[in-house]
Amino acid sequence: MSNAKPRYRLKQIQCRPWTLNGLSLKLIESHYENNYGGAMRRLNAIAGQLESLDFAATPAHVLNGLKREELAALNSTLLHELYFASLGGDGQSTQSMAEILARDFGSLERWRAEFRAMGCALGGGSGWVVLSYVPRDGRLINQYAAEHSQAIAGGVPVLALDMYEHAYHMDFGANARAYVDTFLRNLDWAALEARCEEARKVPGPRPIEQPEFGGVPGIDVEEVKAMLDAGEPLQVIDVRPRHFVTRQQEIAENIPWRDPEQLQDWMVQLVKSEPVVVYCAYGYHVGCRTAVKLREAGFDVKYMNSGHMGWKAIGAPVQLTAAS
Repeated sequence: MSNAKPRYRLKQIQCRPWTLNGLSLKLIESHYENNYGGAMRRLNAIAGQLESLDFAATPAHVLNGLKREELAALNSTLLHELYFASLGGDGQSTQSMAEILARDFGSLERWRAEFRAMGCALGGGSGWVVLSYVPRDGRLINQYAAEHSQAIAGGVPVLALDMYEHAYHMDFGANARAYVDTFLRNLDWAALEARCEEARKVPGPRPIEQPEFGGVPGIDVEEVKAMLDAGEPLQVIDVRPRHFVTRQQEIAENIPWRDPEQLQDWMVQLVKSEPVVVYCAYGYHVGCRTAVKLREAGFDVKYMNSGHMGWKAIGAPVQLTAAS
């Protein structure tokens, strides 16, 4: 037997099993010892195999298999730890969590209905229902995690419901709905609120910085499209270089193209009392430079930060043209 220290170590169960309502000690003990413990043992065994490999000489299928199994085992340990940490409460939402869920789902009741329905839909199957915080968007989302391996890239799981049959069959048989309802009745909302507060501290992806343009404000393409659709006063100008328009032979529908090299000639046609949005191909140099010059001339102007490519990426209409 190897005396090597395990890379991954078992975590103490975070709920107090004897306090749970409707979930037996036998079920929770078996779940922790056999399923969580089994995943941890498997994970350490895989880690040991990987440490001993000569990667240059290892067949691709062997490495692929081990890395897939490592991912499944690692996620299984992490999700089981979160699952046990989700239990131990009285199922009564805190005011703060009710407000957070109302912001992201419409209401606490709508979040609960979706989460419950997702759990019930996995009855007789397998997988996890996970409430995750997405730092990029600053919001929570319910997701599935099948085979312990599906996850939202960059997401922070804050609540996990185990829907593998080992989590409930001993107490509930095939009655997955009763198990889901019992899980929700035991939800520790105060602990969930604490995890959400920690998750919200995780920063989103670093924003693109263009200090050479002096902090000219940008605007999302979705916001520009919404303003145009609503008929708000907005002057939007495509200022891609001529060679881009000649090559692509398209412009956004009902948005004029103007040559950025001829800015002094056409900016007199703009109205200073209405906001202006300019954009280039990708939201970088040309659009920003044009915005700087227009701001210096006294216009309220922003650059569309994903450019013409962003306009097409959201499915907004374009029309064929040629630079004149």
